[in-house]
Amino acid sequence: MKKLLLLISCSFCFVAGFAQLKAITENGDEVFLYDDGSWTLVGDPAPYEFETLELNPKAFEKDSKSSFLLKSNRTNMGIWLDPKKWTFKKAEVNSEAEYEFQLKDGDLYGMLISERVAIPLETLRGIALENGRSVAPDLHIDKEEYRTVNGLKMLFLQMSGTMQGIKFSYYGYYYTNDNGTVQFVTYTAQNLLEEYIPECELLLGGLVENI
Repeated sequence: MKKLLLLISCSFCFVAGFAQLKAITENGDEVFLYDDGSWTLVGDPAPYEFETLELNPKAFEKDSKSSFLLKSNRTNMGIWLDPKKWTFKKAEVNSEAEYEFQLKDGDLYGMLISERVAIPLETLRGIALENGRSVAPDLHIDKEEYRTVNGLKMLFLQMSGTMQGIKFSYYGYYYTNDNGTVQFVTYTAQNLLEEYIPECELLLGGLVENI
């Protein structure tokens, strides 16, 4: 399972190492074909009205058991986490990521992608979706909203897709300020996401500005 999820991690970082079979329909539309007989249109846009996204009224805050602060070396952001639950290390598999995370004794993973360029959230949202589709053409957004996390307004995205027959889900926060941009994302197999959402929330809730 670990090796499987590392491939999924690579897909999020836009490493287009795997391709789906393309075909042309009788109407001239270009489509991606899958082993199970399903298909999706190439470049099929997802419904999107960014300005109408609602703000979740709940205030999300770091968990009291998240006692260790992991600081980014690229931005002024940090992550409070529970070292009894999570292991972390500098990213090795994904050149785009700064840190990688794994739930101890679990099939839940995470990564922090940080850069010094400030990217508007609406642009970041589109980049994450369209570039992710280069390796998982059916990638789509299941849920999106604004959230207030430790006093900061962030974009929350839950996305699902298929790569080489593997169904996976991303669950993460996106934030930008004058110091740069961060994507803090957890991921696992689709059939495990509901089970792991509480753990996702606890880890993601540790994202803070470290001034």
